[in-house]
Amino acid sequence: MAKVKTSFVCGECGYESARWYGKCPQCGSWNAMSEVEIAPRQEEAKRNRHAGDGAAQAYLIGDIPEEAAQRLSSGIGELDRVLGGGAVEGAVMLVGGDPGIGKSTLLTQASANMARAGIPVLYASGEESARQIKLRARRLGAEAAGFYVLAENDMEAVLHAAQKLGARMLVIDSIQTMLLPGIASTPGSVTQVRETATALIRYAKQNGCGAFLVGHVTKEGSLAGPRVLEHMVDVVLYFEGDRQHQYRMLRAVKNRYGSSNELGMFEMAGDGMREVKNASEMLLSERAADASGSVVMCAMEGTRPMLTDVQALVTTTVFGNPRRMASGVDQGRLALLLAVLEKRAGFRLYDQDVYINIAGGMTLTEPAADLALVLAVASSRWNVSPGTDFAAMGEVGLAGEVRAIAHAQRRVDECVRLGFRRIVLPRANLRQIQAPEGAQIVGVSTVLEATALLKRTNRANAQDGE
Repeated sequence: MAKVKTSFVCGECGYESARWYGKCPQCGSWNAMSEVEIAPRQEEAKRNRHAGDGAAQAYLIGDIPEEAAQRLSSGIGELDRVLGGGAVEGAVMLVGGDPGIGKSTLLTQASANMARAGIPVLYASGEESARQIKLRARRLGAEAAGFYVLAENDMEAVLHAAQKLGARMLVIDSIQTMLLPGIASTPGSVTQVRETATALIRYAKQNGCGAFLVGHVTKEGSLAGPRVLEHMVDVVLYFEGDRQHQYRMLRAVKNRYGSSNELGMFEMAGDGMREVKNASEMLLSERAADASGSVVMCAMEGTRPMLTDVQALVTTTVFGNPRRMASGVDQGRLALLLAVLEKRAGFRLYDQDVYINIAGGMTLTEPAADLALVLAVASSRWNVSPGTDFAAMGEVGLAGEVRAIAHAQRRVDECVRLGFRRIVLPRANLRQIQAPEGAQIVGVSTVLEATALLKRTNRANAQDGE
């Protein structure tokens, strides 16, 4: 009988070694190395790796035929937007998110829509029975001809069924539950996740079958399993949001067939995920009228302009050290902007608590939000309202200068569309802007100019009210 060969694999990062280590040499995790058998077929593959028979043929780059990638519409506009226009045939797309966020719900709806369009879909689940999937599909109104369901966690059986049915779209829920029988490790282990994903990707590329993979996330919010999984797939999507709230954000962090900056917004309802097509209007629907510390800015999520409400609350501290808390913006960026306000605009904030919130659960990472943050803090500190039709955008530097931003025209057009007529921009952007009719666009060069403008705006509002 042949001797069984084993290897030691780190359960955190997938590092392989012929000997055991108490501490993984690659990621530094303690007691993460476990012994796994090397399957005979893996050994055979290693021996034949450099064999000439059946080797792939190399082509001159000019001789490779050009074929436009055919996209399959999911029937859900927000999902297609994030994918870059639809799912590409042969592409493997990984969808991650917290438990209960709505991954399975969204993919069930997308599967039914594609099946109604004549695209055979196989939904394979290693977590739920076929009856459970049917109950969810019935609740969502997602029963359709051409929508096949398979309750199986053997990846070879799933791929065999997909080939037999002629499926053009395959949904795996989830990749952490799948296994290959020839590999001596449990489902969800680093080896199983890597090998099952490799088998699926090979099948998808050879057969032109698109595939959605549902991925679990760790308590830190990153996808569970080996990091190489994100490098192997073509698209990585993250579902974000709080299960206690009705709105969900679908964000692309990797996309080989489109932009990786797109954002889709959904509303969780009893009949499944509903698209939020007018995200700006939704995010501002509950904005308080004439409240201090509230300034609207237009953020760009990929090609999509979205108006967001930047809120600030400044109050005298009762502690020895003032508190700085931010939700939706980087804490370090907030500290930098507060220092600029103190140094360049003469604000006294060393004895003030400052709280920042981006309404609607949005996260702002672009520097164009700086000016809105600065003016929101100034508005709350002075207890003055900028008005209901006031918006501001611009990047703030350490010298107190307000720098130009990208996509200024699209941002202005979106502001005007929703009734914001007084818009503050960096002065350098003014020569690129065609002001829409009825809009008053003001350029500023420094933070001091912007805060002075805020005072004048409040004084004018008070006179109009009288």
